[in-house]
Amino acid sequence: MKIILTGGTGLIGDRVSQYLARQEYEIIALTRRAGQKSPHGLNLRFVQWDARSLGAWAQEVDGADAIVHLAGEGIFDARWTADVKQRIVESRINSTRVLVQAIAQAQQPPSLFVSTSAVGFYGDRKNEATDETAPAGTGFLADVCVQWEAEAQKAAQYGVRVANPRIGIVLDKNGGALGRMKPIFQAFLGMPLGSGKQWFPWIHVEDVVRGLLYPLENIRLEGAYNLASPNPATMTEFCAALGEALHRPSWSLVGVPEFALRLGLGEAADSLIRGQKIIPRKLIESGFAFRFPTLAPALEEIFQ
Repeated sequence: MKIILTGGTGLIGDRVSQYLARQEYEIIALTRRAGQKSPHGLNLRFVQWDARSLGAWAQEVDGADAIVHLAGEGIFDARWTADVKQRIVESRINSTRVLVQAIAQAQQPPSLFVSTSAVGFYGDRKNEATDETAPAGTGFLADVCVQWEAEAQKAAQYGVRVANPRIGIVLDKNGGALGRMKPIFQAFLGMPLGSGKQWFPWIHVEDVVRGLLYPLENIRLEGAYNLASPNPATMTEFCAALGEALHRPSWSLVGVPEFALRLGLGEAADSLIRGQKIIPRKLIESGFAFRFPTLAPALEEIFQ
């Protein structure tokens, strides 16, 4: 089976490419870096693209079995200035659009297009248990996700099954949220962000990889589905579990005040202060088995 992969060098993408290679898939990784060489021993080939326009890379889509689209500007790579927000939007919309254009011109289009989204789709849901039937929320990230998913769904008109996994906060010791929080906790300065009462829709990176690729084996899974642990935690609960895993305290009675987060992160702080109690109902009903459904074992595995 031939898989087209974008974002294959990112935190999740690197894990996805290794997982697919172990399953003996043929992987074509689209990259903006010229001359990138495939890792030794992996059935993976890099092909250059610019993520904004059609080019020779589009020939690879013709005859491929599936596209797994992970590319996009990092949400928390920089403070949200107007330019950064524009890059966040355009990196997702433009890259998805050109992939759909490549699908449209393919004589033999892929049967599956997995195009990622995020639980930010739902905005701030407070204590509401939120499954895939919930409508879109409000705010910058919600608007981005709505546009992003709509662009991907255009591939359906070409007979392609489209899946939009809405990913929660990925736990991986090599980066992401834990990469930023770990040194703070190790310095005995760990504490919840904001009130600590907001929900933290976490998921172990191994379950993310398996959940992203689950539509490859489950042909009935399509549309949007939540990709987060079935047991979300509040920010205070998460920080307490992280402190225990690192043998460090979590100063739950203190917390980082909202004004300090907004001072440092600007509008991006809203994504940390607000939260969603995400329920991955579609995955559960489809028979997907989480390997790390609860927080303490997930953190123990990551830091062991």
